[in-house]
Amino acid sequence: QVLLTESGGGLVQPGGSLRLSCAASRRALSAYTMGWFRQAPGKEREFVATNNRGGGITYYADAVKGRFTISRDNARNTFYLQMDSLRPEDTAVYYCAADPFGNVGAMTASDYNYWGQGTQVTVSS
Repeated sequence: QVLLTESGGGLVQPGGSLRLSCAASRRALSAYTMGWFRQAPGKEREFVATNNRGGGITYYADAVKGRFTISRDNARNTFYLQMDSLRPEDTAVYYCAADPFGNVGAMTASDYNYWGQGTQVTVSS
């Protein structure tokens, strides 16, 4: 069992930045594909970004490409989402997810087995 805990969400003005963290309860992050997803009220959960267990292969949704950056520190069992130039439409609950099978480029929620509880990001004036 792996417990994922997101942190770093909050209220930010348009154009601002936030950094989300996802901490894993076990030292197993180095073996997992990791992903970020988000879900806004009334909408389905959507893919944001993912990278492989080594962190060298990264994919982003078109809506966030050029503004968001994912990274990981496997030694600290932590996965990050740096969000810059935030827009109101980025408002959502953001979820960290882990694929223990290490599939590369996983972009659908069904590819992931472990999920965090989510952290709220609100972009508003």
